Amino acid sequence: MAGGSNNRSRNLLPYQGLPELAGLCSMDRAIDASWSLDESVQRLKRLHYVLKRMHEILTSRITAEPIYELKTAMSYHAYLFAEQVTLVRKRVAEMREPPLELDKIPHPALELLMDELQSAPDTAHFLMGAYQDVLPAIIGCCIRLKHDAHPLADAPTVRVAKLIEFELQDLLEFGNHAVYCLVNEPEVEHAQPWLGHLRKCLAASGHIDGTEPESDEVPPRFFSKPVAQYDPEPKRDHRFQDRYNAGVNPESFLYDERFSARDKTLMMYYKRIRELDVPEMMASILVELRDDEPWEFHMEMSRQLWDEARHAMMGQVGFVSHDIDWTQIPINFTWSKNLNEQLNARERHGVLFFIEQNLMPKNGKRYEWEVATQSGDPLSKLFQDFDWADEVLHAQIGRRWYVPQFGNLSEALAYGDKCWSQVLSHWQSYRDKGLTDHRNWWPDLYRQACLKWGVQPDPEALAFHDTYEEKRADLESI
Repeated sequence: MAGGSNNRSRNLLPYQGLPELAGLCSMDRAIDASWSLDESVQRLKRLHYVLKRMHEILTSRITAEPIYELKTAMSYHAYLFAEQVTLVRKRVAEMREPPLELDKIPHPALELLMDELQSAPDTAHFLMGAYQDVLPAIIGCCIRLKHDAHPLADAPTVRVAKLIEFELQDLLEFGNHAVYCLVNEPEVEHAQPWLGHLRKCLAASGHIDGTEPESDEVPPRFFSKPVAQYDPEPKRDHRFQDRYNAGVNPESFLYDERFSARDKTLMMYYKRIRELDVPEMMASILVELRDDEPWEFHMEMSRQLWDEARHAMMGQVGFVSHDIDWTQIPINFTWSKNLNEQLNARERHGVLFFIEQNLMPKNGKRYEWEVATQSGDPLSKLFQDFDWADEVLHAQIGRRWYVPQFGNLSEALAYGDKCWSQVLSHWQSYRDKGLTDHRNWWPDLYRQACLKWGVQPDPEALAFHDTYEEKRADLESI
């Protein structure tokens, strides 16, 4: 290497001691040529494979994960991995001409590592494997990449590695805390053989970035004989009581001019938290169309899925802000259950687009925002403002990826309406089977809220009893 900064001519030093090279690195580091574009691309491709598999695995677990906090966290983490995949794909495309071969499996042991994680038999195994083995390995890969890549010539790659590492540290903290809260000592001991197997896979692959020697001997399969398949049955934890209950139609209340904006806010908080069923359904679309749509489709739909999970949490926060125990309210899940069981992925996407598009007229999201504004509840106004913005984005996503399959927008909407119309609500069947009696939970919620507000209930609002027996959420007859 050439002489250090102490041997440099004064004329070669930065002006008045300013940081040189835009602050990217020292001159000594910059004249080190021990890096190459090929090395950068190869490491990024291997990183891309694992990030993409993490996105797919997390997405595939959303529907059947019963714990609410994990279901929403998986929605968020899957979205972050999707953003990171997009970053890496963009950087590789800047350095190489197509075909980029981004979907090529870097090493059989790396594929096995991710197949094993996908096949984790329960939540405890998954949390330990994902957040205490695979995720730290990804972060280590990013740390090495930002250190080894030429900080000037390959500055865009250094930035990508820094951004991914930064975001994943938050995920690592969440995952470790989740393990602490949910996994007991016997479960930790029981998982050790499998966790050791994951580490063997990682070692055989030369680690995620291929910076260690690779092995031709791939460990045998452990849980991935065969690789676990997606479970489309939505599951909820014990706090979700009477989840087949469709005894209250909140849309009917919301659009009834007899009722006050203040009272309607309660129904809007319910509508928000009930949106937990949208990620449960959307995950099925992403899983089933994994190989049928380009990456950009999965990226945008993952953003939409995460938005819907955020909306559910907004509803939760709204109830908490009024000191109302949301777990005492039946949060229905039959929309996602029925769509996942009765329609294929394309048909589900049609229903999703039909609903999202019908939220755009002034009696849709704009109306909800106006109600929230009039209600005197600043949190409701804040949430509805952002909810409205999100739904505008979702309608645009649908126009980009769903409508082009049809001749025009009208045909696309008609197909979505047709698909929704053929879904059986099983309203009577669920009651006949003893799964619910479709109890009208609204009066209890309303009385509780009025008590908190220090007001007398409106008799007409208290008497509300419209159900989903004969009407859909868009108030069309079933």
